[in-house]
Amino acid sequence: MYVNVLMQLSAQETNCTKSPECSNGQAYACELTVSNGMAWGIWGFKDMCPSGTFASGFSLKVKRPIGAGDDTALNGIRLHCVSLSKGPSDSQKNTTIESDVGNWGEWTDIQWCHSGVLKSFQLRVESPQGDKDDTAANNIRFTCTGGDVLDGDGTNWGKWGIWSPKCLGEGICGIQTRVEPQRGSGDNTALNDVRMFCCD
Repeated sequence: MYVNVLMQLSAQETNCTKSPECSNGQAYACELTVSNGMAWGIWGFKDMCPSGTFASGFSLKVKRPIGAGDDTALNGIRLHCVSLSKGPSDSQKNTTIESDVGNWGEWTDIQWCHSGVLKSFQLRVESPQGDKDDTAANNIRFTCTGGDVLDGDGTNWGKWGIWSPKCLGEGICGIQTRVEPQRGSGDNTALNDVRMFCCD
């Protein structure tokens, strides 16, 4: 599987979509998207790392499979921002950011780049299931500028899509998620899609 990941990365686009903007005091150079996200729900707010910091780690909010009942799988994504001069070991410099989050599940442990910061991502998504239970986004993985590939501790329904483009600047510095609001006792999907933002 790891060989397949590396082969996919070798064919990955090198440019992200340029979208100069200032949000939450942090200007970003471009945004990263993938094509396999689902369309239920609405886009939440952009949340950005403090100026001069970048995401070097991430954690997930995941509802584990329950068998009979409504599964929602991936509910949220947190990015953990650090100063490039300090790194994740300096806890006072760490800032956590997140966009909209679903109501179900528990947060996983943080996964950190051994060196560098996050620079691209890949989303695992289940396609529409008709009358069966939909889960939409199930998992995410990231590449780091230092060469690591970090697999999220999500669920396994669906398939991995193509990798996003790579950040042109220093790395990922912001996030925006698409989450379906709770539908009561109906078929809930929670997190459907995500965008990442890159800063120079």
